[in-house]
Parts: sequence; C-alpha cells; structure tokens
Amino acid sequence: MTTKYPNISIWLEQNKKAYFASDFHFGAYKDKNIAKEKVLVAWLDEIKSETGVLFLVGDLFDFWFEYKHVVPKGTVRFLSKISEFVDKDIPVYVFTGNHDIWMFDYLEKEIGVKILRHPAVFDIQGKKFFVGHGDGLGPGDNKFKFLKKIFTSPVLQWMFKWVHPDIGIGIAQAWSNHSRTRPEDERFMGEEKERLVTYSKRQLEIYHAQYFVFGHRHLPLSIDIGQGATYFNLGDWIVNNTYLEFDGTVVELKKYR
Repeated sequence: MTTKYPNISIWLEQNKKAYFASDFHFGAYKDKNIAKEKVLVAWLDEIKSETGVLFLVGDLFDFWFEYKHVVPKGTVRFLSKISEFVDKDIPVYVFTGNHDIWMFDYLEKEIGVKILRHPAVFDIQGKKFFVGHGDGLGPGDNKFKFLKKIFTSPVLQWMFKWVHPDIGIGIAQAWSNHSRTRPEDERFMGEEKERLVTYSKRQLEIYHAQYFVFGHRHLPLSIDIGQGATYFNLGDWIVNNTYLEFDGTVVELKKYR
C-alpha cells in the first residue's frame, strides 16, 4: 500500500526565499550548547528579512518531551528567534525527528509553528519538494523501525509522563547520547547503500518531485537521482552548519561561516 503524503502549495513573494535546515540536537554536547545555539540564531537573524518560508527538518532537540506543565529547559534564544519569524507571518514548518519524536502541540500553541510528523510534498514556485526528516524511511533499519513503533505508542507516552521530569529527562538524554552516531563519524556509504537515496528514487516514481530534502544523516549531500530530480541531505549544525536555499529558481546547499 502506498502512503499518501499531504501536498502543500506555497508561493514566495518577490525576492523571498525558502530555507531548510535540520539536526541541531539542542541538549547534546552540553558544554557547547549555548555557543552552538548562538551560531544558529545568528544565521536566522541574517536570513530573516529574505525568508518566505522556513523548514526545520527534524531533530531540533536531542530529546524533547512535553509534560503537562514542563518542557525541557534551555534553547530560549532559538525559540524566541523562531517566534519572531512567525510574528512576521513567515510560515515555519517543523518536522519531528527520531530524537524529538515526543513533540506534541506546545510549539504550535506557544509559537505558532506548523508541526509535521511525516514527510510532505511542497509545491513552491511550481517546483515540487518532497521533505521529511528521514528516520525509518527506506529499506532495512528494521531495529529502529520496531523501536519507533514502541516510542510512538500512546500507552508508553502516557506512562512516561508520570515519571518525574528530573528522572525522566535524565534517562532520555542518556539514551539519546547512547543512540546517536557522532556527526564527525558519518561517512558517505555509496549511492546504492544510502537508504534515503533508495527511498527517494522510489518516491520519485509516485510524486515526480524535483527535489527530495531530508535530514537525519548529519552529512551534507547532493545527488542526482535521475529524471531531473536531486536528493539533498541537509547535514547538521553540530559539525557542518549547512542548509538549503531556494530563491524561486535555484536550489543550493550552503554552509554557514
């Protein structure tokens, strides 16, 4: 059975651009967290005036859980900056990743971002962008796909919320540190072994998008997958500080200084 993903149309005003970034993993590498956040906020400040739409493509946080009255502390600079985008009527789409899979509706209600839990197809200036975080997509990786079904269980989420935040968040952060591959260890495995490349080629036959944009791999990649389509991986903001820019005509993978 083919999964049908939503199709969302966006029209950029003159001189406005679409930006894509992912994998900030706020909460990890605690000694560098504030410095890393300041770099990202500086980039957001620079692009704000020319942004028509902003896509944050998953794993914004290394761990995130919304208790009834508590969310993980930190990232106030980042969340405040994103609220500035929304307050200027710039749409901000946030995809949940495997590290922030327990993101519920707090950011939607508090800031006004649009949260997406599955890939989506965006028609921007007549170009189709197939966008998703990338976790659990493509062939193989059955262990993670099994774990994802467990972690998305409403019963497990209900049980976790009864654990005191000091304990629950501590356990979850330890698990995240254990399960996360170090970005500096990421290596290109060859086109035929990259799961998301294989997945993009399959989805190309269904959606006929020109661009397939994912995070998750922590490795900036641009690969021609045939039929006039390109696969992009956004890299990360731990090592690479890379992002994707679309000015209405040209799509380019860039690196912030």
